Amino acid sequence: MSEAAQERMLLHPLPESHNSRLLIYAMRRMAQGGLNDAFAANAMLSLFGARSRRPILLLRALMAEMARSSNNHIIVAPSCCRMMTAAEGEMLMIVASAQERPRFIHGRICNLLGVDHALGVLSSAQAVAQAFGDLGRPLDYSVDAEAEPAFPID
Repeated sequence: MSEAAQERMLLHPLPESHNSRLLIYAMRRMAQGGLNDAFAANAMLSLFGARSRRPILLLRALMAEMARSSNNHIIVAPSCCRMMTAAEGEMLMIVASAQERPRFIHGRICNLLGVDHALGVLSSAQAVAQAFGDLGRPLDYSVDAEAEPAFPID
């Protein structure tokens, strides 16, 4: 892939929030290395300590549900990359906003995955956000409600 094509795919800088960066890192690792990726689990363990089991299991459930229900390819960057793809930005926004704006987020999930209904993904995203919040590590990544989805559907 050419360097110009890579630059077009990497549209967004990583968020400033350490919690959101860790979520993106863990999602990348699970997408590339499988749901039981040791690097993803270690990153979650370093953030949450002994209380890391719940967010790890819920993130695995979210990633499995997205993979199961998606009709689209979701492109993720390498775990070392300092930029995010449009799909990663959309996934982060979905998880961070799933509890506050479920109807809006459901539409964004359906657009990302190319499906008509995605309540399983929505509820999994809400559970991940709740776990981060309950453990004192809330996710913050917002988007304007009127903004077009960042993930283009062909």
